[in-house]
Amino acid sequence: MDKNTLKSSFSKWLTPINSKKLQKQVTNLSQDKYTKKLTTEAYIKLMLYAQIHETEGLQALSDALLNVDFQKAVGLKSISASQLSRKNNEMDPAILAELFLDLVYQIRGYHNKNLRGLPLKIIDSSTLPLNLTHYKWAKFRKTKAGVKLHLRLVFMDKDTVYPDKAVITTAKEHDRNQLEVLVDDKDAMYVFDRGYMDYERFDRMTDDGYFFVSRLKKNSVTREVLTFSVPSDSNILSDKMVYIGSTQKRCENIFRLLEVRDTKGNILRLITNRFDLKPEEISDIYRSRWAIELFFKWLKQHVEIKHFYGMSETALQNQIYIALITYCLHVLIQLETKSRKSLLRITRWLKAALWKPAYIWLHRFESKTVP
Repeated sequence: MDKNTLKSSFSKWLTPINSKKLQKQVTNLSQDKYTKKLTTEAYIKLMLYAQIHETEGLQALSDALLNVDFQKAVGLKSISASQLSRKNNEMDPAILAELFLDLVYQIRGYHNKNLRGLPLKIIDSSTLPLNLTHYKWAKFRKTKAGVKLHLRLVFMDKDTVYPDKAVITTAKEHDRNQLEVLVDDKDAMYVFDRGYMDYERFDRMTDDGYFFVSRLKKNSVTREVLTFSVPSDSNILSDKMVYIGSTQKRCENIFRLLEVRDTKGNILRLITNRFDLKPEEISDIYRSRWAIELFFKWLKQHVEIKHFYGMSETALQNQIYIALITYCLHVLIQLETKSRKSLLRITRWLKAALWKPAYIWLHRFESKTVP
């Protein structure tokens, strides 16, 4: 009998989660030492269900356990909203962070099989606004509160991207402060926007052997060293070797500066420390940065991080990590089935077939009649 005949679609979706490794970490951190009912594993399943259905509150999640299939999947007949809230506030975010990284490791296994050249890693952040009255710890501005998700996204191709490192801070934290944390792999090509502009770090990254492409601010001073010829029929307007910065404050290394016209006719100034690539390749690499904008848009529209289930820093971090785990589980099923279907469509099918045998859900990936 096929292993997916009796397994539900929800259970199949959760397969990449290593229960033994999870339980080992739970034991090491004494997370469930005094737990009588709501174990960490049950909590994770409940929260992942909430992400799939974009459940707006813990009471609604508690009510969802009226479903017998859901009870069997979680191993609970009922749980109160107050118990869920307590667990959400007591759960160590390190457990979910480790689970997220374990899923990333599995995705990377698929990625490395088809990798040619340096992997492309895009860095950016997104601010999640909060009510200042309820989240006074999340400092941002005088009248606003918020947290910021600093993220590194791996670009496999236009259909498959995945987050492989995340840092959660208050919204007041400047993006530049996280650049060194997110740049830690010399066998990669990094892409980030002008919000990360820092001459000293650019020098340090170059000296340490890290490659990057970024966008130069309009008011940045440059001094030309050498000019390369560019094709007259391309979107590349100029290609130069330059020093960046004024005499008082400038980079010690020489960089490559490209002026590129985008699809809207705007002129972009791109800075990089790669001299071995064609200017069109540099332009295409920077253009891939749109992928992280789409990722943040997907995250805010299709998982539940618009409404937070708790007001503590711990509760928020847990919910954000659960959202990232949800995304990674979608990517893993996409890679396992070698599907070119969008993650949104995969999510809709999962939601519709959640308690049906997994083969019914998986069959949709093979159907050629579905657009």
